[in-house]
Amino acid sequence: MALEAICGMNRMPFMRRFDDLQSEWQQQQLREATSNFENPYAIMAPPFERPAENLPKILAHCGVRMEFDHGTTTLGFKYQGGVILCADSRATSGQYIGSQTMKKIVELNDYMLGTLAGGAADCVYWDRVLAKECRLHKLRYRKRMTVDTAARIICNISTEYKGMGLVMGMMLAGFDDEGPKLIYVDSEGMRSHGQVFSVGSGSPYALGVLDTGYRHDLSDQDAYDLARRAIYHATSKDAYSGGIVRLYHINSEGWRNISNTDCAELHDSYCGCPLQKNKDSQDRPDKEMPCSSGWTKKKLTEDNVQTKLAAV
Repeated sequence: MALEAICGMNRMPFMRRFDDLQSEWQQQQLREATSNFENPYAIMAPPFERPAENLPKILAHCGVRMEFDHGTTTLGFKYQGGVILCADSRATSGQYIGSQTMKKIVELNDYMLGTLAGGAADCVYWDRVLAKECRLHKLRYRKRMTVDTAARIICNISTEYKGMGLVMGMMLAGFDDEGPKLIYVDSEGMRSHGQVFSVGSGSPYALGVLDTGYRHDLSDQDAYDLARRAIYHATSKDAYSGGIVRLYHINSEGWRNISNTDCAELHDSYCGCPLQKNKDSQDRPDKEMPCSSGWTKKKLTEDNVQTKLAAV
């Protein structure tokens, strides 16, 4: 055996044992399956040509449904104090609730956050890749990556894998040299700047609350209350949203986790309507109902003043 090793005969294919050849084949398969460990952008594509064109045809022929059910509610808006991000924490697979503690707001760096909506695996993976790129950018150039650059990276990734089953809709929010930024990016390659966004199955309900109470000159506490209220009403009407309402605030000093409140506690705050009316509420009809709030009352007053001014 020593002489074979010295002469190099043990490296010849006919001198090697079958289990050695089998282990080499397994290692080669493992390297191909985990190629994204070395290059995170190189994910294994379906094993046929033009996957973006042929994958829908094969799925239709086999009767496989790739458009899986998913639901969530995330929102973000800019105001005079920075950017607010708020999201629920329920992860679902169809009608099955997989988790009530999913973290849908991801810290990319000290001044930038990203939200998750769509396929949990897709969003979490690419958010981790983006967080790595943010760190490498800071080490290379001695400055933070801008929100526009991060959104462009995700947009290029979505375009590269378009039509291959990628399901992703995320918001990127942060504070850079140009001020607060809020950008929406999805798996179709769309990139859009805006003041107010809401993504997920519960977004129509959240947008209804935001349309009523949003103003650019909101105070910090009013902005926190508006975001929590919008997510709460979405969770109360959308079965695929729920769990913990996480609230983040981003300004020139970085991001802060303001609160993590269970939906049951918010129900007591926003819709804790008693089952029986007491005499005090009947005696005082002008008493504010539990389902209303200060910003709603203020908004109605402002609308009445604007109506009177328009009439004059």
